[in-house]
Amino acid sequence: MKKLTLETVAKMAGVGIATVDRVLNERGGVSLETTRKVLKAAREAGLKRLLPEEYQHPWQIEVFLSNNGSAFFQQLTAHFSDVASQLGYRRLKLHKTLVTEAQPEKLAQSIIARSATRDGIIVFAHDSPPIYRALALCRSRHVPVITIVTDLPAADRLCHVGIDQYQAGRTAGLLMSKTAHQAGDIVMVSGRFDYQAHRQRIAGFREVMTQRAPQRHLREVLLGQDDRDTIRSLLARNLTQSQAIAGVYNTGMGNTDVSETLRAHRLLGHCTYITHELYPVTRQLLLNDEVAFTLDQHAQQHARLSIDLLLRHLETGYQPDEYQEGKVAFRLFTAENMEAM
Repeated sequence: MKKLTLETVAKMAGVGIATVDRVLNERGGVSLETTRKVLKAAREAGLKRLLPEEYQHPWQIEVFLSNNGSAFFQQLTAHFSDVASQLGYRRLKLHKTLVTEAQPEKLAQSIIARSATRDGIIVFAHDSPPIYRALALCRSRHVPVITIVTDLPAADRLCHVGIDQYQAGRTAGLLMSKTAHQAGDIVMVSGRFDYQAHRQRIAGFREVMTQRAPQRHLREVLLGQDDRDTIRSLLARNLTQSQAIAGVYNTGMGNTDVSETLRAHRLLGHCTYITHELYPVTRQLLLNDEVAFTLDQHAQQHARLSIDLLLRHLETGYQPDEYQEGKVAFRLFTAENMEAM
């Protein structure tokens, strides 16, 4: 195609020549509104070529997830791929970046870099200043962002997709208060506290236990930081205290380490153990009657809902409610209902 023709279409559409080239050659990375302007200008200019269909524009979406190796994030990564495959490459091109949780500054830099070429971003991120600044830049570039799993309530984002983490913690507290019949203290093991999700789970659990079982002593939260060695060390030292243990609540990963440490102290299966996410380890612990309850976040629903909301916004300008439309219902599993997974 002659450069003069490209310049004519670009001028009529009010865009650059590169944008015209991306639209006509279906390279993606252009909003639906701009795509329509370019195609309209091309038709009015009498362009002598077969024009692409508007709906064939592939949206470029970046998903940032944790590479911590947990079963939940492995499931979530796989479900995002499945959803993108179902929607097809003509509608969506999904890019996935797995990031190290201990490096929020590096994640912020990646968000800033990707926002220059992506139509939308879905992100699991720390509650930290570099992340907030990166998301503010995304807003200035008109790149919508959806937070997933753990929220960033003060951030410039389209909405949040995830379970009510505070409610999940309260549910765990209710279950513990009703089923920990033996005498003893309650031990809480938390994931990374720089994620709001873990802070909310602990807050909800503590509140309900204080209300419903005020006689129970809640020991100081063990900040496992989702690190296996740290979890083992902190829990082992805690269990050597003279007081008995009636229950253990784990908000994060490390169920293998928690269960092995409890077994070493002859507590596994003899205290009420409540945790999160259904995967092979927790499934077996449930079957062995060693874990009483598992609260599962439903990874598949996270992937489906976040992509659906982001595409709806990109294609129609729809503005979802900050929380309601992205709310995922968590699932409660026992040894008797795991087939519902």
